[in-house]
Amino acid sequence: MTQLPQFQDFPAQAAQIIDAALAAVDPAAAVKRHLQRDGRILTIGSEPINWGQGQIFLISVGKAAVPMALAAADILGDTLTEAILITKKTTRDWRSEVENAFPHRPPSAFQLFLSGHPLPDEESVRAGTAVLGLLSSTTENDLVLFLISGGASALLTQPILPLSDWLQVNQALLASGCTINELNCVRRQLDRAKGGGLAGAAAPAACVSLILSDVIGNPLETIGSGPTVFVPETRTAALTVLARYQITERLETAVWQRLLTALESEQPPLSPLPSENRHLIIGDLQQAAAAAMTKAAQMGFIAQILTTRLEGEAREIGKVAAALAKDAPAGRCIILGGETTVTLRGQGQGGRNQELALAAAIALEGWANRVVISFASDGEDGPTDAAGAMVTGETAVTARHHQLSPAAYLANNDSYTFFRQLDMIETEIEMEYVPPAQRHIRTGPTGTNVNDLLFILTYPESRS
Repeated sequence: MTQLPQFQDFPAQAAQIIDAALAAVDPAAAVKRHLQRDGRILTIGSEPINWGQGQIFLISVGKAAVPMALAAADILGDTLTEAILITKKTTRDWRSEVENAFPHRPPSAFQLFLSGHPLPDEESVRAGTAVLGLLSSTTENDLVLFLISGGASALLTQPILPLSDWLQVNQALLASGCTINELNCVRRQLDRAKGGGLAGAAAPAACVSLILSDVIGNPLETIGSGPTVFVPETRTAALTVLARYQITERLETAVWQRLLTALESEQPPLSPLPSENRHLIIGDLQQAAAAAMTKAAQMGFIAQILTTRLEGEAREIGKVAAALAKDAPAGRCIILGGETTVTLRGQGQGGRNQELALAAAIALEGWANRVVISFASDGEDGPTDAAGAMVTGETAVTARHHQLSPAAYLANNDSYTFFRQLDMIETEIEMEYVPPAQRHIRTGPTGTNVNDLLFILTYPESRS
């Protein structure tokens, strides 16, 4: 009889499952699977692209912008005229990676912008200006290749509001608990680069978008707020979202008035559609979850994907994860994926995955041989250096022994501080077994982004 995985091995097993999930959505590999070149003939997916043999321009924006762009540039070779890359400022030295990949290219051929996220900044605006300027020069014989990944909405912007107002609006929505779909609905109405704005600016050139999806269900209009997707929606949809989450109460009165004026102002008509405007999803959460399931099965778990459409308040989903862990027989790996939300009530620091894990730890207290793991595939959960956290039935017990109140930290939205302090504590409680694992998950910036993953691992009772 095959021996079931053992509880004391869960830190190493969790790391292997996470690594497998991330490897499956490697952005460079995804581009190379879907973009081929034979001389002057380009194939996107399985179909050749119909373009007039003019110039090729590359716009890559998102948290995976650099690896996606470098892979595409390697394939395109000397057919590529110019590229603009826009990604997030992180500890990773993206500028050196770009310069080292193409040492003989003139600097103007590869412009790199390091913009703000989750809130846009002045560099985000400069990036949007540069992109729209480049696109204004394209002709009907040209091809624009867009590479879009998670984070694009903040990293490239051309708001019709002053930037300071735009920051307040984004911050209020992010703190409100609204979904990413609702947030991007508002963004599309207040930003010239979104809702098909970039494709309109590129017309009459042919446009192709290769997309690494970070949105549940892969709706094209929501990923990056649909910069190359024309969305037939009205300003009423944005106003509905703003009213639903009482955004007027979160903004200065003058900012709210300018927002209403902007929404009510007459907007210029959309530019003519490009002659060809194609979109292709090249990587998503389903692929990451499937790879995690395969790895878990290889380890001896009975693995299953429960859903990749997980939504809801992070602390409530944490309770659900704990309930699933309690009911599951030993030797199971249950995989869920999606994106939860956090409604800010306190003044602490954290992210949706850490808040989910903390809520799960509270609900799972005292239940042995069960593990809940929640992490962001981009390696950054909220404004922290952690990707997420892992908890067991002993996590809350250990915390209380050291005068840390899990419930108090959760009430203050301070999950990051909770796990950081817990990681600094040497476990002194005599228990059946407490693995010497860090509760925080730290992968560093991964260079990819396909939402969040939640793993539930269950183990047999330890033998005495």
